[in-house]
Parts: sequence; C-alpha cells; structure tokens
Amino acid sequence: MEKTKLAEIITIGDELLIGQVIDTNSAFIAQSLGEHGIEVQSIVSVHDEREQILAALRQATENADLVLLTGGLGPTKDDITKRVLCEFFDTDLVDDNNVRRHIHDLYASRPAILNKLTETQWQVPRNCTVLENSVGSAPIMLWQNAGANNAVVVSMPGVPYEMEIAMRDKVLPYLESIGFSKGRQIIHRNVLVYGVPESTLALRIGQWEDALPPTMHLAYLPKDGIVRLRLSSYGEHTAAEVESEEKALLSLLGDSVIATEDKPIEVLVGEQLRRLNATIATAESCTGGKLAVLLSKHSGSSDFYKGSIIAYSNEVKKNVLNVSSDDLSRYGAVSEAVVAAMARGAQQVLGVDYAVATSGVAGPTGGTPDKPVGTVWIAVATPDEVVTELLHLGRLREKNTDRATLAVLVKLLRILQNK
Repeated sequence: MEKTKLAEIITIGDELLIGQVIDTNSAFIAQSLGEHGIEVQSIVSVHDEREQILAALRQATENADLVLLTGGLGPTKDDITKRVLCEFFDTDLVDDNNVRRHIHDLYASRPAILNKLTETQWQVPRNCTVLENSVGSAPIMLWQNAGANNAVVVSMPGVPYEMEIAMRDKVLPYLESIGFSKGRQIIHRNVLVYGVPESTLALRIGQWEDALPPTMHLAYLPKDGIVRLRLSSYGEHTAAEVESEEKALLSLLGDSVIATEDKPIEVLVGEQLRRLNATIATAESCTGGKLAVLLSKHSGSSDFYKGSIIAYSNEVKKNVLNVSSDDLSRYGAVSEAVVAAMARGAQQVLGVDYAVATSGVAGPTGGTPDKPVGTVWIAVATPDEVVTELLHLGRLREKNTDRATLAVLVKLLRILQNK
C-alpha cells in the first residue's frame, strides 16, 4: 500500500505572529490536503525575515513530500518571499510575459494601480513553474525535486480568498497532473455534541474509545459550547469499518448528538429550514442581534431568513412585538411569559413559520436576587406551539450572549430535525 504523502505548511507574515491577523489559510490548506490523502505533519508561521523563511524551507524540504507557503508575495518592501525563494533555489528573478498580460487585464479598469511597484509582480524566479492567480496579481510558483526529500514546493498568495481559489483550482489539479497521487485513504468522521461537558463525555464513551483499533484515533475538539468528536483512520481501515465504529459511538451519545457533519450551527439550521421550505425571524433582547448575524451570514440565507427585531427596551417589546404591558409589569422582561410573547410577536409581525427570541440579564450589572446575572429565557415559536427554556449562565457578558445564541439555535435545530 502506498505510503501517505506528508505535507508541511509555512505561513509568512509579521501580522500572524503579533496576532493582528488570524491564520485561516492553514486550516483551509490542511482540510483540502486531507481530502486528497495527504497528511499535514506540521504548520509553521514565520516573520517576513530572510533567515526564518530559509530555515523553515530547509527543514520542510528535508521532512515532507509537499511544502506549501502562503504570504509575502505583495509588491511592497516587506514582501520578500520571492527574493528568498530565489536564494533557496539558486536563481534570479525574470519577467514573465504571461503574468504581465494577466496583471494588465486584471487592472484594465483601474490603471492607477499599474505603477512601478505593481510591475514587480510579474517578476518570478527563473526556474519555477508559474500557475496563474486568476483573481490577483501575485503568481503561484511551483518547484519539484526540492531538498533532500525531493519535495514539491508551492508558493501561494496570502490573501485568503486568493489562496483558496489557487489551492482548489490550480494547485491540487497540478499536483495530480504530475503524478502526486493520493496516498493512503484518510477518513474522518465528525460528530457534534451539545450539552455534555468534555470530561463527562470522555467518561461516557471511555470503554468504547479504549477498544478502538490502534490505527483509529478519536479527538475531542470543544468550541463555543459544542464538542466536536473526530474519528480518524489513516489508511488502515475501510470506510465501512470506520462507519461501524461511528455507529457504536452514536448509540452511546444518544440525544446529545446534534449533527454528524462538521458544519456551523447556523448552516445546519438553514439546511433544515430549506428542507421544510420554512421561514424564520428573530426577536432579540439580550443577544442584541447575534442571532440575526448568524442566520444572515451565509450566501442564500434569504431563502429562509426574513428579518429581526432587536427589542432591547420594553417599549419596543410592547409597541412592535405586541408584548402585553401586564406581562411586563407582572413577570418582568426576563421571564417565560415575555420571551414567549416576543417569539410569537415576531412570527406574526414578520409573517414567518418559525421565530426565536431571547431575553436575559447579560451582565455584568443588572442582576437581582431573583434574576442574577446569567439568567436568560429563550423561546422558539413553531406553527403549532411556543417552546421555552430557562438558562443559568455565567457572569461574563460576551460569553452569556454567545451561549444564549447557541442555545436557542440548538433548540430550534432539534425541533426542525423532528419535523
């Protein structure tokens, strides 16, 4: 059986190391490679500094079959990647007429961009293979048989959307065309669990996990209230064998599972709404629009999401959502009666099939003995009923609003999944 191809990712840029920019490129590249049977063994971020880039390249080409670099390809003085690649591959820069024509076409409607700095973009190392960057000016550059491991080295732009298109449309097809075929089959199965602490989860499935074959691995990946369990096999098992273990895991988890695919909660909700050909709106108090942001975040969300009412004050609750003054005075804004009325009001005012609502004491001030900071009511209005839940969260405002947002989306998802 062919051995798994190993890759290393090098991201270049001071902004990554000072925390000014979050490195999303590595995650996209790693996922793309995994789907093609290529295992990432390390990810390194380095400054825009010659010695650091050279050292990272030397180490990567000694250990990996494939080295992917992003960043440092702009026209300004701090972008030194091309010059360092010339040094590493013992060559010089030359003009590439194909890149020149592409850049002139790209900026034909914006001629002011074509200046003496832009002209450096069509200079490339003499001994590289150039792949066109269809959406930007920095070319994609590739070398074969580099270093002690005869690695393939690819340099891509650092701008995320440029890199993603380059990876998908240019780099992966080229790797296949030169015989950089898939290695052993890498299989991942993802299970999303909500409402169970990570330690409790580990105890619940401990015997099953201990009995896994040594060539299967389970990872616990908690994030924002959801624990993603990733079951992985690196070439030693068939898809059916991995699926069998996944089924055993699901039977242990029961109703704690909200999905068996790694997708954001709002995407899962949107898929269910599309399946039902249903619409949704939100009525938000303590979450202040976070539900609206998530439900409208992805392209095509207008298929199901119709709008939101941020009813932060009691006046808006009464005058827009038709919450009764009696309920507000008798129970208070943070109450089951009021949040249910908010959900039903949004459903009626915005003419939707489903509506969700939140009302709570986000903190750090505003709590009372009866309703301390972290007290949140959530509601989901369906065509048949209004379902409510009381949450007791913490004292941190941002955490409280995030957790309330997640809780109401999970409750909505579970209702939709049962329709």
